[in-house]
Amino acid sequence: MNPRDVEPRLLRAFTAVAEELHFTRAAARLYTAQQALSRDVRRLEQALGAPLFVRTTRAVELTADGDRLLPLARRVLAAHDELAAAFAGPRPLLVDVNTDGPGSARTVLERARELAPECELMARFESGLTHAAAEVAAGRLDVAFGYVEGLDAALRGRLAHRLVRYEPLAVLLPEGHPLAALPRVPLDALAGERVYAGAGNPRTLEWTRLARELFEGRGIALAPPAPVAVGKEEFRRVMAKTRNPVLASVEFLDLPGCVKRPLVDPVPLSPLSMVWRKGFGHPGLDALHRAAARLAAEGGWLDAPSGSWLPGGLTGSPGSG
Repeated sequence: MNPRDVEPRLLRAFTAVAEELHFTRAAARLYTAQQALSRDVRRLEQALGAPLFVRTTRAVELTADGDRLLPLARRVLAAHDELAAAFAGPRPLLVDVNTDGPGSARTVLERARELAPECELMARFESGLTHAAAEVAAGRLDVAFGYVEGLDAALRGRLAHRLVRYEPLAVLLPEGHPLAALPRVPLDALAGERVYAGAGNPRTLEWTRLARELFEGRGIALAPPAPVAVGKEEFRRVMAKTRNPVLASVEFLDLPGCVKRPLVDPVPLSPLSMVWRKGFGHPGLDALHRAAARLAAEGGWLDAPSGSWLPGGLTGSPGSG
């Protein structure tokens, strides 16, 4: 055996004997048989090519090489214990929920936390599935939510996904906009408007693709790129400056100076999916699956109303893919 290949078990046997200076007491301390302990010490001596103890019928003493090894063995064992502690249980699961406000993804996360309180599920806010999915594929994020069919095929091919909900869409309007007085906004009423849907934001390409498909043939234009706003206050400020309507989910956070109105005739739906790396497993991911299934059953999340609109590229299903 090469010294580089010495097992921590052998170092543990040596350290116990070195500290007890007694094989019987060292064996009891390690809950092992004295014969097995002696065998491990001999294997270590053979690997290092040096005697570590002087044994007599009356005493056990360290040799000079044993004295030299003891502090080294303690450092190695301390590092080994630290390693074991770091991976003693499942690491936290990093989950992107798109926004720091309310939403279906956060609802799934909160239910999963209830179902698996022993797991640590940490929320992240990457804002946009295109960016978050790349982070998932790279292993820097574990789970994300969004319109998976709007991703590039190469990126989508590296991910597994599960359809979670058909989310009704809404339009966010600045106060004073002519359509703000309506309780619900027909899609055709947006004809002639320039509606912001993340155009120019490389993190949200999937959202812009969904909007482009929804707007096609309806006389609705995509608003030009705007500065990427971080946080609701910056978003509100930029929106107040541009005064463009914004395509959003009905669960999008409420903002001062704005009104949110559901879209109708037809009701447009965004297929919200949960995505993760292919082959990835974690107890927290299992809890998210259970949470998504229960919420869908309780709230009819996977029931698309008759006459509603769905993007043509939809291939998701309630199961995982």
